[in-house]
Amino acid sequence: MPFGVQVFFYRLLMKSMKLLLKVVPQPKPTLYCGEGSSLQLAGNMIQFGYQRVLIVTDKMLHEMGLLDPVKEKLTAAGVDVSVYDGVEPNPTFDQVYAGLKMARDNSCDAILCFGGGSSIDAAKVIAVAISGAKTPEELTGFFKVKGQVLPLFAVPTTAGTGSEVSVGAVISDPVTHQKAIVADPKTIPVAAALDPKIMLGLPAPITAATGMDALTHAIEAYISVIPTEETDKYAMASVKLIFANLLEAYNNGSNMEAREGMAIASTYAAFAFNKAMLGYVHGIAHQFSGHYNTPHGLANAIVLPHILDYSKSACANRLAELAVAVKLGDASEPDAVLAQKFIDAVRGISKDIAIPTTLEALQSADIPAIAEAALKESHTTYAVPRYMNQAQCESLVRKMVA
Repeated sequence: MPFGVQVFFYRLLMKSMKLLLKVVPQPKPTLYCGEGSSLQLAGNMIQFGYQRVLIVTDKMLHEMGLLDPVKEKLTAAGVDVSVYDGVEPNPTFDQVYAGLKMARDNSCDAILCFGGGSSIDAAKVIAVAISGAKTPEELTGFFKVKGQVLPLFAVPTTAGTGSEVSVGAVISDPVTHQKAIVADPKTIPVAAALDPKIMLGLPAPITAATGMDALTHAIEAYISVIPTEETDKYAMASVKLIFANLLEAYNNGSNMEAREGMAIASTYAAFAFNKAMLGYVHGIAHQFSGHYNTPHGLANAIVLPHILDYSKSACANRLAELAVAVKLGDASEPDAVLAQKFIDAVRGISKDIAIPTTLEALQSADIPAIAEAALKESHTTYAVPRYMNQAQCESLVRKMVA
């Protein structure tokens, strides 16, 4: 089939997706924000009467004791707390099954995820797979959740993924190296706490990568071809917050105000992409993570400028609006000029926070498979402003070889 005909059907699919997303309800979690909000969230769970809570986290956070105050508040109220700390970056189905077993063995009646996007994503799939109506693998795709869902609460420890409010989760298949997406409103937590105090000790490289992850979410939602007035407001607010706070959070990790600004920006970006969707940056970055276990935020950060270069001709007016919003130029300037200023500013931020321009692990021999998988994911899932074919995608990915 000629590529132009394929593009026609892709755009038709995205129009249908926009209509579907308008009618499918997407609950918004109750948000607790500010220093100590994680303890407020724990108090909320106690008031709801949960008696057996599974905390899903990673081993490092558990051993550092970051979740101890929350755990102690729950146990002091008589809540039986189990901790699954086996989540690793780019979580796999094996890790989901291990957490699922713990939840069932302890007859848990709620889940509290405490960590970055990996922990939250794993917890989401545990929560929606608890009934056994479908296996975690069978839940991949859109709107496939059936049966009982465990109430889910989230305390994000990074400001990037927005998983605490997003409509889905991403799990890796360790055999095929593919990322599987579980997308369903039932994965959205009941409540989340944006507690900047927990993020104060976040290392600068993680602050950088997760911050660029949030920026990617906001930009891709804003240049999507299926935006709404609501998604535009959230995406633009997120971009403005990130431009104002990321460099400070990177250089001065103890700045509570900057940490809180980034946490809010991450959440706003997720509110935006829940309905406006994402784009090629994620399509390619997911393959980097699947093939090389590249942290998701870092993968997005490396890919983002290249996709903006490619997409600019189709969304210059949207990029220009972002440029004006973050005071890079005046609205009287041509869209193409403003768009380029915005792309240059994104590259500038990446350089200032030590994001590499290439991926050390990327192998030329893997590029055809990476491009094929990225296009398959993107063309059936994302509302991109400018489509690309296999050869174009391979050429773009080659620019990221170290």
